[in-house]
Amino acid sequence: MLELPIVESKETRQRKPDWLRVKLPIGEKFKHVRKLVDTYNLHTICQSGSCPNMGECWGEGTATFMILGNTCTRSCSFCAVKTGRPPEYDEDEPRRVAEAIKLMQVKHAVITSVNRDELKDRGAEIWYQTVRAVKETTPETTIETLIPDTKANWEALERMISGGQEVVSHNMETVERLYRKVRPQAKYARSLEQIQRTKDFGKRTKSGIMVGLGETDEEVFKTMDDLRAHGCDVMTIGQYLQPTKMHLEVAEFIHPDKFAMYKEVGLSKGFDFVESGPLVRSSYHAERHL
Repeated sequence: MLELPIVESKETRQRKPDWLRVKLPIGEKFKHVRKLVDTYNLHTICQSGSCPNMGECWGEGTATFMILGNTCTRSCSFCAVKTGRPPEYDEDEPRRVAEAIKLMQVKHAVITSVNRDELKDRGAEIWYQTVRAVKETTPETTIETLIPDTKANWEALERMISGGQEVVSHNMETVERLYRKVRPQAKYARSLEQIQRTKDFGKRTKSGIMVGLGETDEEVFKTMDDLRAHGCDVMTIGQYLQPTKMHLEVAEFIHPDKFAMYKEVGLSKGFDFVESGPLVRSSYHAERHL
């Protein structure tokens, strides 16, 4: 089967390790998912975030839906999603997402969104309505929601996570020292508090980080400790890849053996599940994290 580099940029034109190659998206299931996404005018983080696993996931009939549009109010230096002033959100979006999930016969759905900092409720009502629509349309479908930073709007957080989803994820993305560089509009302590409040609400909690940005092993271990101290059940760890030359450059390509070590350490610290590998992303094999 044909292979191609994950992303195209000045950084990625350099020779990369063999473990950072993915299969070309092909197959009938891939075409079916793409058709449904286009037909229902939906957004996916698979496309907007240039996910390297899109071919594999879509080929298996799954996708991670992105609600509230595809324009983010944040300007994180690692993310491929476009930033700017979003248009008005589509109130019919929850119905279309639910219908697409039904037609795809998805057993475990993953839903994420852009940040909508300009909205008073951070988009919480659309979040709630989307989860409820999926549950009402396909009650047997389990749901993971990968939610944005609510900027300490805890009422909005409660509305976001009260629709009936089984797993709630919020990514730390990186270690504390690199936050200003990687997530300039976010706060390390605030994201930890959001995870703790989600756990206190009774949800299964999940978070993820990227490595290869210049962090040390000790900083990764401290992030693990901080997540466990704030009630995080599941952790994902993946290789950072530069989407375009305008984004942060990769500091290091992490060997798979180190990812295996991170998984072992994470499990020893008490996580229920650790997904760790070069191509791991937040929603990769998400059905396992239930």
